[in-house]
Amino acid sequence: MESIFEAGNLKSNGHYALAVIHQNTVYVSGQFAIDPITQEKKFGTIEEETLQVLSNIEYILKKAGSHKGKILKITLYLHDINLLDRVDNVCQGFFHDYRPARSVVSTTELHYGFQVEIEAIASL
Repeated sequence: MESIFEAGNLKSNGHYALAVIHQNTVYVSGQFAIDPITQEKKFGTIEEETLQVLSNIEYILKKAGSHKGKILKITLYLHDINLLDRVDNVCQGFFHDYRPARSVVSTTELHYGFQVEIEAIASL
């Protein structure tokens, strides 16, 4: 088992790893719209936040030796379930024809006030 605590300037800021690799599977912790270079919180439209989160997951997967085409499942946490169609459009643009498994969890509030958090499981 291998833990990844940093990918560029993306860092785990608590008692967790950004990702854990176990038996050819990468488990990526929930990610927010954080700029991987400046570490700045990137609040914006739900589309902007979602794309930043997915890009961060892709960045972490690259560090782990994987890529977005090997994502098996994502879990979306949304502060407003009414935004799901807009998030889905971003996912479609990001993944194109590929469709990983997905769960959607509606929540009233996310850390720091973000609109979306996404975690992912991918193969190596």
